[in-house]
Amino acid sequence: MKHLQRRTLVTALAAAPLALMLPGGAWAQKPIVLGFSQIGAESEWRTANSESIKASSKETGIELKFADAQQKQENQIKAIRSFIAQKVDVIAFSPVVESGWGAVLREAKAAKIPVILTDRAVNEKDQSLWVSFMGSDFVEEGRKAGRWLVEKMKDQKGEVNIVELQGTVGSAPAIDRKKGFEEIIKADPKFKIIRSQTGDFTRAKGKEVMEAFLKAEGKKINVLYAHNDDMAIGAIQAIEEAGMKPAKDITIISIDAVKGAFEAMIAGKLNVSVECSPLLGPQLMQAVKDLKAGKTLPRRIVTQESIFPMETAAAEFPKRKY
Repeated sequence: MKHLQRRTLVTALAAAPLALMLPGGAWAQKPIVLGFSQIGAESEWRTANSESIKASSKETGIELKFADAQQKQENQIKAIRSFIAQKVDVIAFSPVVESGWGAVLREAKAAKIPVILTDRAVNEKDQSLWVSFMGSDFVEEGRKAGRWLVEKMKDQKGEVNIVELQGTVGSAPAIDRKKGFEEIIKADPKFKIIRSQTGDFTRAKGKEVMEAFLKAEGKKINVLYAHNDDMAIGAIQAIEEAGMKPAKDITIISIDAVKGAFEAMIAGKLNVSVECSPLLGPQLMQAVKDLKAGKTLPRRIVTQESIFPMETAAAEFPKRKY
């Protein structure tokens, strides 16, 4: 009889590889495992995004395998292949650039591991390679920046010369924020982008490129449009070192609405920041749980966001979580 009971228990264990025995004989489900490849830590936004994902995984009991790609696509591809080899339940990643993902995404699909894109999209014809894209509408962020500028300078006579600090070359936010902004300003020929160069989303590069813009164009520059706050904050330093007043001599528009931008607005050095929320952790963990429960995710999950001119910064600042 005991021999039969032992055999029955062995059969039950073999049939339930996802279960763990708890004290008292209860069964607990093995945790869901999420493999997440992050771009890096290039900005305040990215750091807040990583923290949101790590904190939410702990809160929900999802086991997180987190890989920092240090802004290199090859590191992200290696991380995704490692997640496939480890047979994680779900893979999520923020792609550093849009193109070049087809092969590794096909490998994930062949392994029957669903992929969620967070924050940034990929440019691949076969859209069955991922189940959902979660994040902001970057084109709309660019439009918001453009609309704010057009409204602010509607009464200004003569040309409005704009310099643009673009994000990482080939990245979805850099492509889309440029597109949205240009779509709005092209309606009025007085708005002209006279210089446009990547600052790679970093403060140091933003300062360096703005220094070059100031050397080349000097007081001709009326507006700086930066694709993120970190580059704008670096550029503010360059403007001050050139003996000019940021937000007065040069109108400054940026995107993200991180705490550093609010501090710059309160100090009167940044005119406006368009929000791009990094707090995707709770949404991502819910999506992972829904997938494991057999639910179908929406193909596009859009984050709701606002725009903050400097006049509102002091009142809003205490509410900011990033």
